Amino acid sequence: MNKEDFFIKQIQNSKYNGDDGAFIDGYVYSMDAFFEDIHFKKEWIKEGNISLKQIAYKSMLVNISDAIAMNAKPKYALITIAIPKTYTQNELKELADGFKKAARDYDFEIIGGDTIENHKLDISITIISKTENPIYRKDVKIGDFICYTGKLGDSKKGLESLLKGQKIKKNSKFIKPKLRADFFYEASKYINSSMDISDGLFLDLEKLSIASNIGFEFFKDIKEEIGTSGEEYEILFSASLKNLKKIENIAKKHKVKLNYFAKAVKGSYKSGFSNHHFKN
Repeated sequence: MNKEDFFIKQIQNSKYNGDDGAFIDGYVYSMDAFFEDIHFKKEWIKEGNISLKQIAYKSMLVNISDAIAMNAKPKYALITIAIPKTYTQNELKELADGFKKAARDYDFEIIGGDTIENHKLDISITIISKTENPIYRKDVKIGDFICYTGKLGDSKKGLESLLKGQKIKKNSKFIKPKLRADFFYEASKYINSSMDISDGLFLDLEKLSIASNIGFEFFKDIKEEIGTSGEEYEILFSASLKNLKKIENIAKKHKVKLNYFAKAVKGSYKSGFSNHHFKN
């Protein structure tokens, strides 16, 4: 067990644990951290590879992704932000613009939070979302087809380029993830179980396996650069054979690529790879 899992077990013994968010009385509560030297480097800002507005926007998107994966629509957000004292008013405005853009794009309200001074830029966001039909990780059924949306691998390539001091495109998925909200909300009634791909497909499959107590029979090879690409925020889901055509039609409507690669079987699955986040 890694230290993250160990620590969570020490402080949390709740029936709400184990999903992208906690569903309570019609609402999903999700929270994510977005910290300097863990999720981004100050040098990237100085080199012009990523702006403060893009950092703020992405910090929102990674949390909104959790809500989408549980079939919930964001309604409110709380922001805690630790800001270096060297930041100018223009830089603060740029950060605020990123948060506000996410709120406009996904139609929710920023209702408060906290600000402190720090030597690094650290952001923590809580999203409160509403749903009448939450989708969990624990409901994969034996025989379900396992699928992910979009294309995996680009986020890892972007990160590796940045760590080498190279430029990346402004539309890189590492900078701006592509969330599949419209597709997923429409397809949700045909989907049994889901989560977003944040730690990489292989690691997230392990989480899905543990939650649903199932294994996987792979009928497509998944290359390491695909399965270990973190911060993709594509959707990993399961569905029964009878619903695949309906889901495919909805995906075509929203121009979303689907990748079926395995079936759920009795057993378990364990990833052979460690977490994707880079070390200081």
